Amino acid sequence: MQIPIMHGLRFIVAAGVFWLLAGTAMAETFKLTTGQELTGEVLPASANDLGVQIRIEEGKYEKVPWASFSQLDLKTLAQNRKMEPFVEPFIEITPEERIQKTEVKIQHPPRLERPAAQSLAGALFSSGLGLLLILTLYAANIYAGYEVSIFRAQPTALVCGVSALLPVLGPIIFLAMPLKAALTPEVWETSPQTNPEGTAAAGSDPVVNPMRVAGVAHPAGLRLAQIEMKPAEPAQPEITTYQRGQFTFNRRFFETKFPNFFGIVRRDEDRSLMLVIKSARGEYTGNRISRIAANDLHLQIRHGLATEEVMIPFQEIQEIQLKQKGV
Repeated sequence: MQIPIMHGLRFIVAAGVFWLLAGTAMAETFKLTTGQELTGEVLPASANDLGVQIRIEEGKYEKVPWASFSQLDLKTLAQNRKMEPFVEPFIEITPEERIQKTEVKIQHPPRLERPAAQSLAGALFSSGLGLLLILTLYAANIYAGYEVSIFRAQPTALVCGVSALLPVLGPIIFLAMPLKAALTPEVWETSPQTNPEGTAAAGSDPVVNPMRVAGVAHPAGLRLAQIEMKPAEPAQPEITTYQRGQFTFNRRFFETKFPNFFGIVRRDEDRSLMLVIKSARGEYTGNRISRIAANDLHLQIRHGLATEEVMIPFQEIQEIQLKQKGV
């Protein structure tokens, strides 16, 4: 019975020694900014914005603010994920670290490689676009030869063939050549020559002067231009009448029918027109509408050498006449 008890005591002693060694191994020494040294175990679960608790010994704890730790201890504590958000604001960043964090890495975009330097002809024949351009110019050269053959009356096949063999130079050669065309001699119409009385003269030449033929004019002679007389425009009616029932008298009516009566200066063709408005209040003759509103207008009338504005409501207007002065 003593052997199991001895083994149990040994196990308890070994466990206590292991626990003591483990606690000693987990304890750390911190150099505070006040000059003191504090040895103990940091409790990450107690970390908050104010600081963290350190267990100095069994049953004894001390709250240490973050500002009391040295920069080296703060960097060591920041390696713990639970304490990193609270420790990071207190870590001072050196200029070198700030440069590394704010350094902008410039990434150059991919660029196309420049083709090898070569002559213009080599560059044209080495690309698809250059070949298309050359074929287009070659076809235009042959078409130019076709047009030159028509202009200079030359055989089309000959000119186009030479243009195909000698591009640019072929059309120029045929363009510099004289016109190749057989001129058709002019033939005079023959008829018995007549004397001024209209009878044929005996023994006269049958060829007559074409200028004597009726209706024939000299090609280089002067001609009188035929002026087409325009038909006379129908005279405008002297009086145009608009009656209530056939038209609705409102602001839009006056702005569309009599736009020239709103201006201070009127055109020459409208200066002789007068506006006669017959209403329930009387008949008014004026040559200008000075103002217009939604329900009435102001007509400028003349009394001798003076002018006067008269307000006329739309609902009282019975008839409007547009007539020439003096009618």
